[in-house]
Amino acid sequence: MKLFTYFRSSAAYRVRIALNYKDVDYEQVPRHLLRNGGEHRLEGYLEINPQGLVPAIEHAGRVFGQSLAIIEYLEEIRPEPPLLPREPADRAVVRSMALGIACDIHPLNNLRVLNYLKGPLGQDPAAVDAWYRHWIAEGFGALEELARRHSGDGRHLFGRSVTLADVFLVPQVYNARRFRCDLGEYPTLVTICAHLDSLPAFAAARPEAQPDAE
Repeated sequence: MKLFTYFRSSAAYRVRIALNYKDVDYEQVPRHLLRNGGEHRLEGYLEINPQGLVPAIEHAGRVFGQSLAIIEYLEEIRPEPPLLPREPADRAVVRSMALGIACDIHPLNNLRVLNYLKGPLGQDPAAVDAWYRHWIAEGFGALEELARRHSGDGRHLFGRSVTLADVFLVPQVYNARRFRCDLGEYPTLVTICAHLDSLPAFAAARPEAQPDAE
């Protein structure tokens, strides 16, 4: 299994956590998002992944992208340890938490959007930072309440074990700290993230621990 990745990509960070948690052996194939105008935009990579994004997985002769699709694929081919609860309603709650990050926070704050704000739209760094922090606050405010309702032990977003929601939380908190967001209003998320960061699968997936880290 090959993972096309970039050390600082939060979407690739999610997939690394899931691969580690499920103890899947994989080879990292870095694609630098800034060097040479973005190596993910080069023709050779676009032939592999027409979406031109990281992460992408190559496995069993197939290539596919999008972190959620990749992690769901891993859940199907390597069901243990599970990242989704057994009950359908519980699965829906976990997915809603993960999608709150994947669909409502991350797309508004990813590199392409920030570069468009700075470039064609001519926004200064202070305005771009305010944009970033606004959408973190919007998403984390709701997630904090969901965590209070659904965490079974104060160490996981849902129940008492690692789920898909936790896999998506940690990279987003990492990025929020990198952009100096104030996390004081989200004590439940901060406590959960501290526990998750201590787990080997999460620690090994951190950006600074990757072979392409700078």
